[in-house]
Amino acid sequence: MYKACSKCGKIHDSNYICTKGKVYRGGNERRLRNTYQWAKKSREIRERAHNLCEVCKDKGVYTYDGLEVHHIIKLKENEDGLLDNNNLICLCTQHHKQADRGEIDIDYLRRLVEIREQPPALNDEA
Repeated sequence: MYKACSKCGKIHDSNYICTKGKVYRGGNERRLRNTYQWAKKSREIRERAHNLCEVCKDKGVYTYDGLEVHHIIKLKENEDGLLDNNNLICLCTQHHKQADRGEIDIDYLRRLVEIREQPPALNDEA
């Protein structure tokens, strides 16, 4: 038996559950981000980045406001990357949104993380 869907207006089988208009609530990723370990790791990554957006810094601009820690490989794809330093980068709100949309190359972000993770003696430019 078929029926008209009140959510999308299409005709579906009566057993079909339409996801049109369903609000994403974060799922398991939200639960992982609401932990003490994540809060501690987020602070650590910001400190390692000297509380600067790493993309802005690479372009010669120093952005201190609106900093967020971005997962290069999304938690939906790899939950093990939640606390992995090599999967985390400090970004301003604008660059975080661009990275989420895929407008910033993942390899570029990984290179910035490699620079951040180098020992201080190798990272100093003299």
